[in-house]
Amino acid sequence: MEYTSHYDSPLGGITLGSDGENLIGLWFDDQKYFADSLDQQHQIKALPIFDETKQWLDIYFAGQVPDFTPKLFMKCTEFRKTVWNIMLQIPYGHTMTYGEIADAVAKERGINKMSAQAVGGAVGHNSISLIIPCHRVVGTNGSLTGYAGGIDKKVQLLMLEKANMEDLYKPKHSTAP
Repeated sequence: MEYTSHYDSPLGGITLGSDGENLIGLWFDDQKYFADSLDQQHQIKALPIFDETKQWLDIYFAGQVPDFTPKLFMKCTEFRKTVWNIMLQIPYGHTMTYGEIADAVAKERGINKMSAQAVGGAVGHNSISLIIPCHRVVGTNGSLTGYAGGIDKKVQLLMLEKANMEDLYKPKHSTAP
């Protein structure tokens, strides 16, 4: 059985998902791919992992760096796990490009090249938003593109983290990474 809980953030409602022990999902309520990894059969339940995650979110939305990470379980392919683990290493207030992640994946897999578009698909389907910081991933040209929660939320999250926004820009229309 899987479980959910709700969190009211300054940027809108967030739904949390758990397998009872681990956090398996964190989605803005209106985001693309909302709850795509959550079983159809789930129930609302108070769980320690939800309390811990809400504490993490309270710290984060207060503009501070949480000094812990809730226990995560990535319900996804091995490729996505590789990409998501790289995103977990992006420091608070910093960004990384899809190309840089593709290079890191290629290096980890011992291959010459990895498609930035394939990485973009894995980033876009991140089921544990914010904690796995897909909002910190930007286009090589500085474009703030490809955030399932919406570009405006991506901008607000990076501003909350006091990221250097000087070379970043919002595209006139959303494009693929």
